[in-house]
Amino acid sequence: MEVDAIILRSEELTLRLTESHPASEELPPWQYFDIIENATGELAGKISARLGDNAHTYYNGHMGYEIYPAKRGHGYAAKAVQLLLPLFRAHGLSRIYLTCAESNLPSRKSVEHLGAMLLEITEVPSWCFFWWEGIERYCVYELHLT
Repeated sequence: MEVDAIILRSEELTLRLTESHPASEELPPWQYFDIIENATGELAGKISARLGDNAHTYYNGHMGYEIYPAKRGHGYAAKAVQLLLPLFRAHGLSRIYLTCAESNLPSRKSVEHLGAMLLEITEVPSWCFFWWEGIERYCVYELHLT
């Protein structure tokens, strides 16, 4: 795992690269970032970026994020996603998929706030690397980057 010094900043947040991974059979190249509140310097969560397309990114999305419970309610998920959009453009993507479990209303709200369009609510196929018996249906959104 090679980590480059990638830091992305807005007025409120800083994303600091913590991990970088090459492509595998299941995932395109991907990176993990810490989400840091600028005002406090505290860790607010983490976000991953999957920098390419394959069948798994349709169901798993091009990003995954987690905002820590004490830091929720500030729109940090949507703000962190916005900070990463130029990275996806730089990797030649004109659209990305954002996904979440059907019952994850806060995540759905964040994705919809970004202007992503709901394509479908679907079963995750058993061949998908993150599938498990009893997995909830997933919402698949598309966000155009142009």
